[in-house]
Amino acid sequence: MPLSEYEQRVLEQMERQLTSDDPRLANTLTQRGHRPFGRYVIAGVGASVGLLLLVLGAANGLPWLGVIGFVVMFAAVAFAFAAPQRSGHRSGPRGVVQSDGKVKPATPPARQKSSLMSRLEERWERRRGEGGR
Repeated sequence: MPLSEYEQRVLEQMERQLTSDDPRLANTLTQRGHRPFGRYVIAGVGASVGLLLLVLGAANGLPWLGVIGFVVMFAAVAFAFAAPQRSGHRSGPRGVVQSDGKVKPATPPARQKSSLMSRLEERWERRRGEGGR
């Protein structure tokens, strides 16, 4: 069921408000991150090899082999669930894409070094200046 024009306007207004209030959250919600299938295959093979080493170490009385197997299994599972590293080059503009198509930086460089308390104070002052919202 399609949204009415009023509902679409309200939804767009809420999106703009979220983007201006918390650009990081808005950027996180708009990203469509999916891990490549090959990452899970590699992790599955690594976990299987680690399990095999663990069982062989326990069966042959070689605790060092069991420890190595456990470490390999743990590393494989951590690899499967870890966020993939981004390459050094930029494939596109980084930031939040606004409804008008412009890209607003997720965090300005000057604010990246500021402390949590100063950012919270800035937000508080900005909200008080907007009329108590």
